[in-house]
Amino acid sequence: MSSALAVRAVDHDVPDAAPAHPEWSDAAVLAGTKAIADGPLSAAAVEIDRGAYPLDILGQLGAAGALGVHLDRHGARFGLSLAAMQAASRACGATGFLMWCHDVCGLYLEQSGNPALTGGVLDAHVAGRTFGGTALSNPMKAFAGIEPILLRARRVPGGYRVSGMLPWVSHIGPGQYCGAIAGVTGPGDTISHEIMFLLACDRVELRPCPHFSGMEGTSTWGVRVDDLFVGQDDLIADPARPFIGRIRAAFILLQCGMGLGVSEGSLESMRAVEEPLGHVNQFLDDRPDSIAAELAELRERVMRLARTPYETATDYLIDVLDARAQVAELSLRASQSALLHQGARGYLMSAAPQRRIREAHFVAIVTPAIKHLRWEMARLSRETLPAATGGGRA
Repeated sequence: MSSALAVRAVDHDVPDAAPAHPEWSDAAVLAGTKAIADGPLSAAAVEIDRGAYPLDILGQLGAAGALGVHLDRHGARFGLSLAAMQAASRACGATGFLMWCHDVCGLYLEQSGNPALTGGVLDAHVAGRTFGGTALSNPMKAFAGIEPILLRARRVPGGYRVSGMLPWVSHIGPGQYCGAIAGVTGPGDTISHEIMFLLACDRVELRPCPHFSGMEGTSTWGVRVDDLFVGQDDLIADPARPFIGRIRAAFILLQCGMGLGVSEGSLESMRAVEEPLGHVNQFLDDRPDSIAAELAELRERVMRLARTPYETATDYLIDVLDARAQVAELSLRASQSALLHQGARGYLMSAAPQRRIREAHFVAIVTPAIKHLRWEMARLSRETLPAATGGGRA
């Protein structure tokens, strides 16, 4: 067993999960998630916004099935996973984001095909007995040509040695882990290809990040990697780019759950003041009924795309990118409208509309940000344009 896997096999004071989960029906998972969202998660939302890291609640979500139903071994129910994330994000956008981090890490583990990662390691992850996120913000931007890749690897007997610094990685901490990508360097420091691997946080230096305006409860750290050995048991993909190409749509599509949830929560805040303030709120743009109609239409579109999350056709990927951008834009408009509808009561530091304004801005800037999504859509659209045939007018 590699040292990375050994870290994850200890120091978790939680009971063993059942080996199979026939109780994770669609109805049971959604009902369980909504009960958690309406109960302990809603009660903790203000403290999470201030920096409390809700691992206990994530553990409850894992036990309810909300962190694993998108995986092949549990029916590849991406629509259900999105619905669960939406339900949680309606109460707390930070927790919805943590669910996405956890979900995509589980996706990496399962799709790796590496027996060292797809057995007990994945079972514990899915059940919310261990926790891990994703360090792919920089690699995704690097693959798009936006910035250079920050982790570098060199071949050594039995694997690779990795070094570098990532400025912020979420849903990590002591005893946890994340999926990461490093560029493999050759002569002249040129990159031959990239590797993807599971990075154990106990083997790196975690550095505190500056305080953000929101999402403080997501346990986000700077990560310093210094000559870390990555062996075969840690590898998710070598090379990494074909793997990322296969899961990219699923990676992006799953993010829609948090934006839909923030929008739904904003809609609820708008409706909550309709009786006392509707006579004056009628003069505002983006009224509850219009936001509700847009949300329903966009949710239906996302759920339709969720039926084929591993499709790699360019037209499908453009549709996923566009839906993700539309979700971010709706969450921005809905959260601002909720604050305007509630007025001063929504501007209190503890008020949900004020918090959702900051959550919505995070949905809009987290990788892939709106500008990144539009960049990719423009690039892909150019690549699919038909070639000029000539024979035009002189």
